Amino acid sequence: MIHETPSNPNDDDYDTSSNFLLDIAPLVLTAIILMVQFFVFKDFTPHIPLACGILLTGLFVKLRGRNWQGMEDRFLKVIKIGLPAILILMGVGMLIGSWIIAGTVPTILYYGFSIFSPSSFLVSVCIICAIISVATGTSWGTVGTVGLAMMGIGMGLGIPAYLTGGAIVSGAFFGDKMSPLSDTTNLTPAAAGVDLWEHIQGMLPTTVPAMVTALVLYAWIGMSYGSDNIDMTSVQTLQTTLMDNYTISLWTLLPAVVVVGAAVMKMPAIPTVLSGVVVASLVAFFMQGVGVSEIFTVLQNGFVSETGSEVVDKLLSKGGVMSMTWVVTLTIFALGFVGSLEHYGTLKAIMHKIKHMVKSRLGLVLTSYASVIGVGTIIGDVYTTLVLPARLLKDKYQEMGYKRTTLTRAIEDSGTLLSPLIPWNMGGSFVAATLGIATLAYAPFAFACWLSPLFGLLWAVLGKFIPKEDDADMPARHDNVPAASVSIEKF
Repeated sequence: MIHETPSNPNDDDYDTSSNFLLDIAPLVLTAIILMVQFFVFKDFTPHIPLACGILLTGLFVKLRGRNWQGMEDRFLKVIKIGLPAILILMGVGMLIGSWIIAGTVPTILYYGFSIFSPSSFLVSVCIICAIISVATGTSWGTVGTVGLAMMGIGMGLGIPAYLTGGAIVSGAFFGDKMSPLSDTTNLTPAAAGVDLWEHIQGMLPTTVPAMVTALVLYAWIGMSYGSDNIDMTSVQTLQTTLMDNYTISLWTLLPAVVVVGAAVMKMPAIPTVLSGVVVASLVAFFMQGVGVSEIFTVLQNGFVSETGSEVVDKLLSKGGVMSMTWVVTLTIFALGFVGSLEHYGTLKAIMHKIKHMVKSRLGLVLTSYASVIGVGTIIGDVYTTLVLPARLLKDKYQEMGYKRTTLTRAIEDSGTLLSPLIPWNMGGSFVAATLGIATLAYAPFAFACWLSPLFGLLWAVLGKFIPKEDDADMPARHDNVPAASVSIEKF
């Protein structure tokens, strides 16, 4: 469990002013800078706009007669909350590299392609992308590698690109959402003060039925396409390349078994990841003939594949601590920006508006989904979309007696899964550019992505899978704040 040391709002944060627009001005101006970066400069790197947002907030703090140090103290506290997720991300970088040289990822790929059949192409694509994404924790990596290969095969089978793209996105982002190795899956619970495994378990009621429904729809649509007599040379070539360059064996799946076993036993995330790294390194040494020096280099800088196959080399050239620097630095900027807004009073001002409107369970869940979709649509940065609503609403769940796992589930449902469906969001722009399909063309067929939040809203209406806190647990689970003293005014 991640605990956040409570702070005195009178010391750390401002009260709201009489002017709501003044209170939210830093957020609005930063959103404008982000949109200029995305749409004018055509650069979907949000680091510098977020850094500008921190400076802008600091200027507004100065205008209100306070100094920079108070704001810095606050955003450093918020960054500290994300440090476990940052450490996990660096461990995941090592894990991906070690799984590649151990043959774990190549083996998963090999057997994943074996379940492929033309008569069930869309179902197979979705399952394969889900397997790879869960194993590696990266939807973007899956889309940019296996996804590209599947696009080519789909074209050969005569299946429309928008259908193949929808199946790829459904599988890849399902895996990203559910994988304990994913950056979004680690950052979201960290921002809201929720345990990683509780967060993953809490997502099952929406993610599983959405994925099952998506597979049924893909099977139904796929019946109109393909034939078992179509040449599968492309898939066989990929399998042959993997077999020629790695020892493919069930033993190479041992690192994955260790990580899954540790997850089932609910071991802390960092020991879980590191145990997977150690086991994979041993497998790489004894089964793949990789030397100790090379193992250390891969753990630091990642692996560079040289099989001669463009698709395989692009998929397997990754991993290492350094591969996570883009995400880690963005996480720091996003957390720092949100912490600055907390200190200035922006979140408190928004929360004052919300608390007068939210009076029921359904209103609380609807607000959660609406806030995430709003941030994802306006700002377009995945990480701010995850962090900002988590910090904004976590105390409201506490005040109303509901577990924050419902909040983190809503954030992933409408943040992680809907990001590839918004054309100007980082996720949507990446997928469209990588697969060469317009976002709005494949979005209707990315069933798992938009069905998941719909199931979340259904459970909110029915009152299902919205757990409440046990009275005995509340003091220990909510940032060490006694239950009787909890108030939305903490913002």
